[in-house]
Amino acid sequence: MSSREAILGRVRSALVGGVSVPPAPRLYRQLGTLDREGRVARFCERTGDYRADVRRVPSSGLAEAVAQALASRDARRVGVPPGLPPACRPPGIELVEDHGLSAQELDALDGVITGCTLAIAETGTIVLSGGPVDGRRALTLVPDLHVCIVVEAQVVELVTEAMGLLSELVRTERRPLTFVSGPSATSDIELSRVEGVHGPRNLIVLVAGS
Repeated sequence: MSSREAILGRVRSALVGGVSVPPAPRLYRQLGTLDREGRVARFCERTGDYRADVRRVPSSGLAEAVAQALASRDARRVGVPPGLPPACRPPGIELVEDHGLSAQELDALDGVITGCTLAIAETGTIVLSGGPVDGRRALTLVPDLHVCIVVEAQVVELVTEAMGLLSELVRTERRPLTFVSGPSATSDIELSRVEGVHGPRNLIVLVAGS
């Protein structure tokens, strides 16, 4: 019997229930060991490695911190998801709520402000799930500047911990997930880094104490 026949025979046996496949061993870490400060510090470090602008700010001065972040990029007219809390909305800025803005209308914005669903310290990743605070996917992908607010309590240490929290959200609410690790960048063409191809060129992450 050739190797090909042996493999196909095993496939046929598996399809009819003739082969019992044991579950794959889960030898990877499933729970982190860092305390909150350790998780937040690692998240800030890893996110900064991706060339994101990471700033730790007090929750009491969140609106002011958002205003300063927008001013640093000369953003005066920005989009926001309808559920963004008042504490995250800076005064003196024209805020455009996204109730189905077209791609052209989104592109005309100077930037966008959103919250997130959670953040992963080990990989420096922000997870958006299309909720009232995160906004729909187009809102965070079309404008060239994304100011994302992460609350310290939302930071988990490991990807496995994040998957455990997100799986129920996807299963019950069928939300799309977007994983953001730094500003949009690609090196597909001649290994030359190009930013802003698949999403915002500029990412400012405000990590707010809770």
